[in-house]
Amino acid sequence: MMKKESYTIILFYKFTPIKNPETFKVQQKKIAEKFNLKGRMLIAKEGINATFEGLTQDIKAYIKQQKKTKLFADIVFKDSVGNGKGFTKLMVKTRPEVVTLGVGELNIKKDTAPIVTAMQLQKMYQKNDDFVILDLRNDFEIQAGHFEKTVNPNLRKFKELPEKLKELEYLKNQKVVAVCTGGIRCEKATVLLKKEGFTNLYQLKDGIHTYMKKYPGRHFKGSLFVFDNRMVTPVEDSEDREIIGQCFYCKAECEEFYNDDSVRPSKKVICCDVCIVRHKKLRPAVPV
Repeated sequence: MMKKESYTIILFYKFTPIKNPETFKVQQKKIAEKFNLKGRMLIAKEGINATFEGLTQDIKAYIKQQKKTKLFADIVFKDSVGNGKGFTKLMVKTRPEVVTLGVGELNIKKDTAPIVTAMQLQKMYQKNDDFVILDLRNDFEIQAGHFEKTVNPNLRKFKELPEKLKELEYLKNQKVVAVCTGGIRCEKATVLLKKEGFTNLYQLKDGIHTYMKKYPGRHFKGSLFVFDNRMVTPVEDSEDREIIGQCFYCKAECEEFYNDDSVRPSKKVICCDVCIVRHKKLRPAVPV
């Protein structure tokens, strides 16, 4: 019997000056093609942000080659099990920002909040420290899974954060740990939050993904929403994993996402197998 091929999905980012994003784009696309990767990489003058899927041996070879360069040497590549269907194609694009906040240029390296590692956050929970989690992901992502002690700012998109600052003022003097999927949104957003007067602010190093991999089934409940065709992943299998997502219509326990086209702009909702039959405006939420 032939051995079943295994796939791996990686996500990574880095805020670093890219002098010529268009030239860098051509170079990076060739490297991804060399290893038969699919997925997306966004490139801006402020840095890079990418998610790729490929055969596990190809992903390992890609990382090994990239790590030989100065730019990629210190990047943390976060991985999870793929299925070969995470992406339908390869996209490498330039953008004004690798993650859009829309507040102008920020000195992220100098002004971002201090980090809390996954181990440190776990100890904070164990000691029942006085802190809150500020989840900077979109609202629909939080519905699939979130930390205990989470504050949800109800963002439809990350760039709405500046509009929500007044609603979050009550947190300014509390101990706050900002979290997001892999770390990129926190690293940028905490610069803005510090400017707005958050005095006891931290960010989770390398994101929720890293915590879930190290402490599956612990203080993060549910699944991690991901921007590939899996939509959600437990990151690591765990007997303690629980589904906390609920059908938008009947509140049944589930975590299948659909796009609701009855509103504009279309929004993502969780829907169960029973309710999907009744709601014709819903279609599978396949991002790429």
